[in-house]
Amino acid sequence: QVQLVESGGGLVQAGDSLRLSCAASGRTFSSYAMGWFRQAPGKEREFVAAISWSGGSTYYADSVKGRFTISRDNAKKTVYLQMNSLKFEDTAVYYCASRRLGVVVRTASGYDYWGQGTQVTVSS
Repeated sequence: QVQLVESGGGLVQAGDSLRLSCAASGRTFSSYAMGWFRQAPGKEREFVAAISWSGGSTYYADSVKGRFTISRDNAKKTVYLQMNSLKFEDTAVYYCASRRLGVVVRTASGYDYWGQGTQVTVSS
């Protein structure tokens, strides 16, 4: 019931900032929890951040806490990931995902719909 399209990726220098967007379509977006995951070549997909349906609860991986901020605008059906102080280790394909229930989870298996990803490359 939800289709997701990520955008905003690109090539940046270490220390720079970037904002990713995830545009959603579907009838029930506002009631879905949303998450961001990333996957680097040769590595497993890992949790980055998640936000509850209301935006009142957010969670972050330890590796990005304090640098990344997840937010959502239900009126625009869009989820954002503001990434500051980017590091080379942040280089990956970033995916947004939605969960039918409004409570956030940190595992990929807990999400029902996925975007196709957007590449973020941070040069050292």
